[in-house]
Amino acid sequence: MTFRYDDLSKRQRQFVDALAAKTQNPNVDRQYLLDIIEATDIYTVPPAWIVQDSRRRTDTRGVYHVPEIREAVHTITTAPEPVAAPAAAPVTVAAAPTMNLAGAAVMGMTGGDRAHLIPSRESTYVPWGHFSSIEKILKAKIFYPTFVTGLSGNGKTTMIEQVCAKLKRPCYRVNITKQTDEDDLLGGFRLIDGNTVWCDGPVVKAMEDPAGGVLLLDEIDLGSTNIMCLQSVLEGKGVYLKKIGRWVTPAAGFTVLATANTKGKGSDDGRFIGTNVMNEAFLDRFPVTLEQDYASRSTEKKILTKAMAAVSIDDADFGDHLVKWAEIIRKSFAEGAVDEIISTRRLVDIVKAYAIFDDKMTAINMAIARFDDDTKEGFMNLYTKVDGDDVVATEAAPSDWSSMDPDARIELNVGYENKDDAKNLGAKWDGDKRTWYTTAGHLATDDRLTAFNPIAPSADVVCPF
Repeated sequence: MTFRYDDLSKRQRQFVDALAAKTQNPNVDRQYLLDIIEATDIYTVPPAWIVQDSRRRTDTRGVYHVPEIREAVHTITTAPEPVAAPAAAPVTVAAAPTMNLAGAAVMGMTGGDRAHLIPSRESTYVPWGHFSSIEKILKAKIFYPTFVTGLSGNGKTTMIEQVCAKLKRPCYRVNITKQTDEDDLLGGFRLIDGNTVWCDGPVVKAMEDPAGGVLLLDEIDLGSTNIMCLQSVLEGKGVYLKKIGRWVTPAAGFTVLATANTKGKGSDDGRFIGTNVMNEAFLDRFPVTLEQDYASRSTEKKILTKAMAAVSIDDADFGDHLVKWAEIIRKSFAEGAVDEIISTRRLVDIVKAYAIFDDKMTAINMAIARFDDDTKEGFMNLYTKVDGDDVVATEAAPSDWSSMDPDARIELNVGYENKDDAKNLGAKWDGDKRTWYTTAGHLATDDRLTAFNPIAPSADVVCPF
């Protein structure tokens, strides 16, 4: 296979020119690539059209064949004194069975320029929930498949992407569907310009990424048994591409994260239609499962505050009312009073709609229009009560606790990230209602749990459901 300087893209030629200014040796090691990256702004990670192209690999691990350097030398008129490259043994360039120049072009289009695979940091993002746990897992740079489950719209996928953005790790996000199969995941033959060309799939690309690829399998519980091809990948052993007779070994730092709305047991209530009962042997290859609930009231207020700032809205009261409104609906959902829920994502959507239409009720109505008429009407009525300060639940002042029945149940607003602190302070978990609570008597003697916004029962409580 012949590599030609003229076949490179403008950006690729710039990188080769920079390499040629440093060495005329066509075999360069990874450190040379990193030196050029640090000295220029052409790429932020070693370009995959070099390190991911199997034809450029040499017999020496970490050394890549870039013969275009020899052609680039003649195009440079003021090259600095070349730096001697490490002596390299004679090289045998491995050739993929069906790869050609058309295949190289495909590789460039589908991932040759890898910088964009590192997610952009979102200025409006608020770290919460399992953000620190995911960060610790990725910082460890060990293979540790992790299953993240929770209701829709609570930030599971964004959390993983933002951890990758913070740590500058390439994230290969694959949205799983019922049709996803081995060809989609591992790769297959494609017809390019009349030629049959093998193209690696996202799983293989993530495994071989020298920067430590993070494979994000989004909505994994929508997949069929076709995703069982990932069994050996989830064991960290690599995978055999039987169609081309090639064994793929994962690079250091590679790991797998999966998100789902269920725990792989399907959805009996029909809320997440299409989710499947997953193979137990497949699920068992995830050593840890992280359950993510919706954010606490204080955290959700921060999220909405930043979302408002991003669209030039200054209305703290509106954000506070939205959070209270969503919290009440979620409690009603947990108790079986309603069949729908307001997610954090939907609250952010309401903020954006408010910025566009400049009317709160219009924004809310548009965001909940997909619900049936009775639910929509109930949610709208509830919001008017919250916004009108006819609050659905009233917070009792600390001085009131001693005057109440000491056995009166007091609901607490405890986010998942604070559950251990609440438990250590004496809070109890109601598994049926999925809420934390305490008693008025406990608060009368120890008010530290008031930090979790205790809600006392009240005769004035209004609930439209």
